[in-house]
Formats: sequence, structure tokens, C-alpha cells
Amino acid sequence: MTRVERWERRAEVPLLLLAVAFLVAYAWPVLDPRLDSDLRSFLTVASWTVWGAFAVDFAARVWLAERRVAYAARHWYDVALIVLPMLRPLRLLRLLAFARILNRSASSSLVGRVSTYVAGVAVLAVVLGAIAVLDAEQDSPEANIASFGDALWWASTTVTTVGYGDRFPVTTEGRFIAVTLMVVGIAVVGAVTGSIATWMVGQVQRENDEDARSPE
Repeated sequence: MTRVERWERRAEVPLLLLAVAFLVAYAWPVLDPRLDSDLRSFLTVASWTVWGAFAVDFAARVWLAERRVAYAARHWYDVALIVLPMLRPLRLLRLLAFARILNRSASSSLVGRVSTYVAGVAVLAVVLGAIAVLDAEQDSPEANIASFGDALWWASTTVTTVGYGDRFPVTTEGRFIAVTLMVVGIAVVGAVTGSIATWMVGQVQRENDEDARSPE
């Protein structure tokens, strides 16, 4: 195990807790626009503090890496998310670390693992997408996504690639979020299809092997 891997293992749970804290600090003002100004300021400070903790985590990983420039280049998305403040809400994607924890309790079978991952990714994508699009749309006078219920419905139809069209983003940021959700939805469907196909091929191969070994 490399030094970076040891650091990631030790930091995994603290980062996961910080990601949850960031989610609360980011989502609360979005879901409650009439929030008290003092509490809003506290949540803003908390979200920036967590963002700083993620920056420290990445700096530590780069420092511990044997080839630091190459490591930073391979993790260019971390660099972008840390350096560009406008992309700071995307730190919510750290919540995908839930997948690692879910994997430990998942079934050892391929279908069990895929089902767990798909369920986790789908729920996270819908909730985070709904919060993000509401944040982007709620101040636009032309917006038709004006409540969390509207945002949740829109995110659900978008990530499943249904897209009824009764709710849709009108801002540029909202449309970028829509594209991201569409890509996630397509990727989830592709993962399910590929895994089921692999499982079926394995089952057929296993049956063929058993038939070949059985006496006539």
C-alpha cells in the first residue's frame, strides 16, 4: 500500500462526514430562502471551511505521491474543483464515497453489487441535482422550477432519461446540471445492462462447463 492509499484510507470517513456537513450547509439556504441572516452567514463560513478541508486533503495527497506532477495531472478534476470557486458546489460529489461503504455491505454477487451501486448513485444524483437546479433557477423570473418538489420531480424524470418536459431549466447553469444528470442516467443504464449481460454470459459458461464435466 502506497503512502497516498494509506492517507486516503484514514481520511475516508472524516471526508465523508465533512461532505455531509457541506451538503447541509449548502442545501439549507437553498431550501429555505427566508433563513435568518446570522444562520446563513454561519452556514456560508461552514461550507467554505469544509471546502478548505478538501483542499488540504488534496494537497496532502499530492505531497505524499511519488510523482506529484503526474498525480495532479491524473486528478485534474480535483484541481479544478478546488481552484475554481464557481465550481465549489460540485464538492457535493464527494458524497459518492458512500459507494465505498455500501460496497462493504453489498452482496458478494455481481447483481447485488450493481443493485447497490445503482440505487446509491440514483438517489444521490436525484437529490443533489434537485438542490443544485433549485439553487440555479429559483432567482430567475422565467423559472418554472420554483420549489424543491418541482426540482425533485424534474431531477427524477431527467436522471431516468424520461424527460416529460413539464419542468425544465431556463438558466445556463441549470442546463449544465441537466446535461450532467442525463449523462449520469445514461451511465447507470449502461452499467446495469453491461453487468446483467456479463452475469448471463457467466451463467451460460458455467452451465456449459458443468455439462462438459458430467458423464454421458
